[in-house]
Amino acid sequence: MKRKFWNWVNDDDNSRTLFLDGEISDETWYGDEVTPKIFQNELNATKGDVTVWINSPGGCVFAASQIYNMLMDYKGKVTVKIDGIAASAASVIAMAGEEVLISPTGLLMIHNPMTIAFGGAEEMDKAKAMLSEVKESIINAYELKTGLSRSKLSHFMDAETWFNAKKAVELEFADKVLFSDSNNDFEESEGVSFSNMMVTNSLLNKLKGSKKKEPGTPISQLDKRLNLIK
Repeated sequence: MKRKFWNWVNDDDNSRTLFLDGEISDETWYGDEVTPKIFQNELNATKGDVTVWINSPGGCVFAASQIYNMLMDYKGKVTVKIDGIAASAASVIAMAGEEVLISPTGLLMIHNPMTIAFGGAEEMDKAKAMLSEVKESIINAYELKTGLSRSKLSHFMDAETWFNAKKAVELEFADKVLFSDSNNDFEESEGVSFSNMMVTNSLLNKLKGSKKKEPGTPISQLDKRLNLIK
C-alpha cells in the first residue's frame, strides 16, 4: 500500500480523531481501488463522533471529493477543526463538517482546479472541459456549506482567494473560531481575504508604470533594415 496521508486516533470518550496533515494523496487515489476502500473501512470501523483536524495545502481533488462524500455520508457527527491551513483540495474536505472550526491563526484558500495535459488542440479542449466540470463540482460543496452564490464563489476561485479565520466565519466557510467563547471576541477586528491574482496584477502594473525606456532600436525599424538586405 502507498503511504497513507491520514491517521486515526481513538479518544477516551469513544469518539475518534482523524488527522489530515500534509498533501492529500501525494501518490495516487483516483483510479486506485485499494486506498479509497481502506479509508472508507477505517472510517466505518466503529460508530461515534469524528473530529477531523486539517493542516494541508491540498492535493488530489478526486481524493478530496471522495473523502468529502464519505464524511458527509457518515452516520455520526463530523466536526472539522482547521489548525493550520485548509487550502485547495483540503478546503473541500473541510466543507464536510457538520460544524467547522478554524484556529485564530488558521487560513482557508480556494482556487480553480489545475492539471497537466499533453497533446494537440483536441486534448487541450478536453482538459479545459474537464477542469470546468471539476470546478462546478467543487462549487457545489462550497455552496452547500456557505449559501453564497455560485458566481461569487467562482470569482473567489478565479482569484485564488485566502481567508483568515474571521473572514472564513463571516462568509460561513467556518462556523466558529477555535479557542474563543464566541465570535464576538473578534468583533473589533476585520476579516481579511487575500486575492493572489489581484496582488500579482497590482504588482505587474506598478512595474510597468515604473519601467524605464530601454536604449535600443525599435523592432519595427529592425524589420525594415532586415528587408533591405534580403
